[in-house]
Amino acid sequence: MEDAKANGKTDSALMGTRTGPTRSDVIFTGASEDEDVLLLRDFVWTLRRRMWIVVLVAVVLGGLVVGFDLQRTPTYEASIKILIGQERQEPEPGSLGGDVMGLRDITQTMVKAVDTLPVAEAVVRQLDLRESPEELLSSLSSEQIELTQFVEVSYQGSSPEEAQKIVNAVGDVFVEKVSEVNPTGNRIIATVWEEAAMPDSPVSPKPVRDGLLALVLGSMLGIGLAFLLEVFDDRWRSPAEVEQIAGVPIFGVIPEFETPKPMERGEAS
Repeated sequence: MEDAKANGKTDSALMGTRTGPTRSDVIFTGASEDEDVLLLRDFVWTLRRRMWIVVLVAVVLGGLVVGFDLQRTPTYEASIKILIGQERQEPEPGSLGGDVMGLRDITQTMVKAVDTLPVAEAVVRQLDLRESPEELLSSLSSEQIELTQFVEVSYQGSSPEEAQKIVNAVGDVFVEKVSEVNPTGNRIIATVWEEAAMPDSPVSPKPVRDGLLALVLGSMLGIGLAFLLEVFDDRWRSPAEVEQIAGVPIFGVIPEFETPKPMERGEAS
């Protein structure tokens, strides 16, 4: 039985079968099998050898993102500010709108009222737009500015003129509709405090910003791909690596050489 085991080991050695750790094991475990961390020198060595992969992935991904952004239609955004107030008909110190907190609560209700279908339908009729009220609402947004009585309304369009014209019309229609209702004993007033200015640059796309982000993401993906290829690469590239794996010094190295091809009969004669 022992002879069979010995013969088996000899056969394995003759056939070139490696039963010990591979080169990828060393790269990710260090100089000894008990060490389970990536050595800094192995990390730098791997990056230096496969830096072309990192650069290639980063450049390709960055180029694709920038090219896609340049093909997209620019989007412009225009905004207005609406001030919510109250016209007091008679003193009511205990009313909801009689103090600042009450007006802030009413402002939150007004925020929800701007982005509604009746306002969008009136704007579409007023400007004779081709888009439907639902499409207009998909590009319209409103929010309360912190804890104030101001409501900021924004619209995103394919041209700066379109964005400015539509959002200003939304403000006019909203002010008119608020004046028609009287939810409390004191009349609520909405005033366009600041009209929309002509946007001078699109809010999207941003080729420079997106390209830089793509380069960073591509570099991370490239580093991961480089180390993934290193794991599956079991070739030895230097005598030092063999010494590191075997744990014994190397006394000699046989250089690679090519054997001469046999001469054909015609050449020999």
